[in-house]
Amino acid sequence: MTNEVFAEEPAWEKIADEVGALLGTAWIAEHHSHIDYRVLAAYLPQWRPAGVIDTLRLAKANSPGLPKCTLDALIEHLAPNLCEAPAQRHRAAFEAYATAQLLVVMASRYETWDQLIASAVPPGLPGVPRTRNKSPPCGDACSPPHDTESRRT
Repeated sequence: MTNEVFAEEPAWEKIADEVGALLGTAWIAEHHSHIDYRVLAAYLPQWRPAGVIDTLRLAKANSPGLPKCTLDALIEHLAPNLCEAPAQRHRAAFEAYATAQLLVVMASRYETWDQLIASAVPPGLPGVPRTRNKSPPCGDACSPPHDTESRRT
């Protein structure tokens, strides 16, 4: 994209309210969310999403031995279905679609929403579980959230 392409488009000030209304209070998902969230929050100071899911953070929790967690590395490692991806790699529409597909693949590994957000929401961003960073009441004897077998016995 060039400046000439955007020359005829409305200025940010004219569409900011519309963008804020479109985003509303929904959860958003981004890869390396700190960057995009901070930019959006700076341009939309009244905007408050319900939460921010970071697929980079989720990838590190799901694949700790993976040497890189870039979108390209995750696409290769997790092989999401990108048959209907718009545009081409390294373009915003493609990356948003790929991020969504990666989220679907990684989210399927969690049994509950609470487990997912505990792994996916970065500290300091909206949606952080209230119990994060607190020791469970049963200490080390607690089973990890994904271990349902030991909780049944």
